[in-house]
Amino acid sequence: MAERLRNQASAYLRQHADNPVDWWPFSEEAFAEARRRNVPVFISVGYAACHWCHVMAHESFEDAATAQYLNEHFVSVKVDREERPDVDAVYMAATQALTGQGGWPMSVFTLPDGRTFYAGTYFPPRQLQGMPSFQQVMEAVSSAWRDRPAEVEASAAQIAAHLASAQAGNRRLIGSLEVTAESGPLSGEVLEAAVEAVLEQEDQRFGGLGGAPKFPPSPLLRFLLVYGSTDRPAAGAAASVADRTLETMARSGLYDQLEGGFARYTVDRAWAIPHFEKMLYDNAQLLRLYAHWSRSAPSEDQRHLALQVSADTAAWLAKRLRVEGGGFASSLDADTLVDGHRREGATYVWTPDELRTVLSDSGADADAVLSLLDLETGRMEAGGSTLHFGRSLQPEEEQLWQRVRPALLAVRDRRPQPDRDDKVVAGWNGLAIAGLADAALALDDAGDPGEKAAGLLDLARDAADYLLRVHYRNGLLARVSHAGTAAGIEGLLEDYAGAAEGLFALFAATGEEQWYRKAEELVLAAEQRFIVDGVLQDTAVRTDQLAAAQGSLSAADPMDGPTPSGTALFAGVLVTYAAYSGSSRHRALAEALLSHVQLVAARAPRAGGWAMSVLVQALEGPRELAVTGSDPRLVRQLLRTGRAAGGPAVVVASGSGGETAVPLLRDRPAPDGGALAYLCRGMVCSRPVADPEELAAQFRTLNS
Repeated sequence: MAERLRNQASAYLRQHADNPVDWWPFSEEAFAEARRRNVPVFISVGYAACHWCHVMAHESFEDAATAQYLNEHFVSVKVDREERPDVDAVYMAATQALTGQGGWPMSVFTLPDGRTFYAGTYFPPRQLQGMPSFQQVMEAVSSAWRDRPAEVEASAAQIAAHLASAQAGNRRLIGSLEVTAESGPLSGEVLEAAVEAVLEQEDQRFGGLGGAPKFPPSPLLRFLLVYGSTDRPAAGAAASVADRTLETMARSGLYDQLEGGFARYTVDRAWAIPHFEKMLYDNAQLLRLYAHWSRSAPSEDQRHLALQVSADTAAWLAKRLRVEGGGFASSLDADTLVDGHRREGATYVWTPDELRTVLSDSGADADAVLSLLDLETGRMEAGGSTLHFGRSLQPEEEQLWQRVRPALLAVRDRRPQPDRDDKVVAGWNGLAIAGLADAALALDDAGDPGEKAAGLLDLARDAADYLLRVHYRNGLLARVSHAGTAAGIEGLLEDYAGAAEGLFALFAATGEEQWYRKAEELVLAAEQRFIVDGVLQDTAVRTDQLAAAQGSLSAADPMDGPTPSGTALFAGVLVTYAAYSGSSRHRALAEALLSHVQLVAARAPRAGGWAMSVLVQALEGPRELAVTGSDPRLVRQLLRTGRAAGGPAVVVASGSGGETAVPLLRDRPAPDGGALAYLCRGMVCSRPVADPEELAAQFRTLNS
């Protein structure tokens, strides 16, 4: 029945191709069919790695009787929230307005014009603890549509008006993008209050922020690391929260201690039991954060831990998520298919007896290894446990663990493995490129073998080449691809800005100017595509159904989720581009996009982390480091010094000193056979130096 889904780019949609439900992808044709039949539309939103999405699919969408009722009374639309975040955002807002909560799977009932009149999340096949069954919901919705059309219309109009009001709120939050003489300079005073708010939210017992479920606060951690690298008020407190959170996560069940890579979140406060799905967007950000932390962590053990986590997470990306051609897939499933049944986390959990067998066979002291692990806190209902420590390891304990990891991983690799969602998302791949580039630099600067750093740069180059070759055509960036072919909608603001972020980072790491030129193209294209009549929008092209669902107004949502908002990402690449190009117009546009930080920093710091980090970078100048010359050894020394002294906020460019497309490098000559470093702010530079110690001293002067 669901043949329309069989060749979709989304693995989530393809998973439903054999359902008896007559699914449609989100399209004008689906809503036209609802108008023709005069029936409401049922929109089911989820994603491939979602455990409860699989549960509802098995219970309801694979059930012949349920499917028959859906097919007779509705046009059914299946949406991958990762492929269509524009659709997900609109109907999630409607669901939250109606129920006070949201989540996936999301179940939404709309008029044929796209306006919501009823919504919820997971519905069980039978009434359960006061929750209606899905059959009861379908019957009630169908009855209302047939017998009470005026009430349905009134409900849909009310919800659409509410969502339109939220869009107007986003417009007010971002403010005007018209820069005037009265706009005034940026202020960072609110950032200290943001740090104080974070300190109040920190879990003093288990680390991280808040209680269960516990998520990695990646955009916020970026702010804490960037702010902590400055001499601003509360910088020490910010750095300390980042130190504690990053170390705790690295020792916890959130992190895969055998292979690397982070799960989406843990269901418990103690970081012991993960929800086992692994997302590219989480791991791309965390890879980069641990690379940055390896430079600033206060102890040698922590710096070593940061490098280990960064290197292992990069290796996990290459092993598990890399697709043919060099891009990275979206996720690994939370569930594993074992004997015909989906079991959450089945690949990853161990019983003590399983551990003893493997350890004994490998010649290890099983008791000594088991004493390292907190198996009790990580115990799941079926009796297996996640492998995590819950504490810092002594050097000899760390050595023991590294010796037994390969044997345990080899056994785990022979188990059934979770499915992978192979669709490639442009913005998330941009974040992965940035993470790989920065991890390569961190490893190289720390003196790790050059082959490892070079390998990560090759992975970043391959992913960048894939994006530009597959996703970027005629000045437009596609959001997703599958099997090497772009499909679906144009990229969103987060895709253009995320891809530019990755390409700028790759240029900073390699000095290869083709990455700078393409990043510049994406920034300029985003400016043209997503600023309409002075208003920033998340989408360049909006469907009629979404316009009806939230009114005619449209504005970008500047608040971070697990990924940075498109607004924050765009502001960041504008600051970077202005630093490279000297464009005061783009610098002013970035500052205008950061105005919402004044309102959200202290009230909701976890929703403004990336924008706050960009604000710090802008307040710092940002610092610009141009290194030119033909002596590769000295160029490398100067760049290492600059990265170490400048922190995450420094903008770096390197070149030969000849013809260049990068304005920051122009008119920066170097002596034959030598190299010079130019430390600048706003293209105004200090005296060029060839001595790394002198460069470090210039940074110290700039900081004072």
